[in-house]
Amino acid sequence: MEQFLTPEFWVAVGQIIMIDILLGGDNAVVIALACRKLPPAQRTKGILWGTAGAILLRVILIFFALTLLAIPFLKLAGAILLLWIGVKLLAPEHDDAHGNIAASDKLWAAVKTVIIADLVMSVDNVIAIAGAAQGAGEGHQMPLVVFGLLVSIPIIVWGSQLVIKLMDRFPMIITLGGMLLGWIAGTMAVSDPAVANAAAWTWVPKIPQSDVVRYAAGVIGALLVLVIGKWVASRRPKPSEAVTA
Repeated sequence: MEQFLTPEFWVAVGQIIMIDILLGGDNAVVIALACRKLPPAQRTKGILWGTAGAILLRVILIFFALTLLAIPFLKLAGAILLLWIGVKLLAPEHDDAHGNIAASDKLWAAVKTVIIADLVMSVDNVIAIAGAAQGAGEGHQMPLVVFGLLVSIPIIVWGSQLVIKLMDRFPMIITLGGMLLGWIAGTMAVSDPAVANAAAWTWVPKIPQSDVVRYAAGVIGALLVLVIGKWVASRRPKPSEAVTA
């Protein structure tokens, strides 16, 4: 029980909640689009069952991700993916990603749409949350993941409009979120078995496993996302300029 009272556990919980709010905002949009044609009496059921199915699927995917991250070089690949996701968060593309979400007037068809759409859109969340959970220790990663998801999903579904308004009003939230992904990417990369295990993969250069190295890697990852994201955003035309062109 003491393990749930450690600072590392609650820092990881906070990271998971922030990641899921930043990267999971699309969930609320998907649920609304998929359930919009349901009769009012069934709409709440569609939202609840769709959300429950999405949470269960996310937990299963993260369980496998945590297992797979023990394989050499996969953390390095995951770190690169997280850096890319962080840059995309700071320099989003101006398009409508939800135009192909089909609504249905049948309850279980709408629930199926929500779950399938969430599966397709969950890769970034799964990798980021698995990376955040790595920092909490081996013994309670899955309870941490489940707790973080249970807290963050209701925030997304029922508080999405507030979250969106806060992000619009305080863009620094998105910047900090992107840098958080860069931090997780850096700490994930230096803990990959290929660079951390001195007895295996001897041809790969090894990185000392210390708190100083981990924090330094996290800072480098966060700064990389910030610099590259701002540079890409400055090079990308604004929506009005794109329409004029």
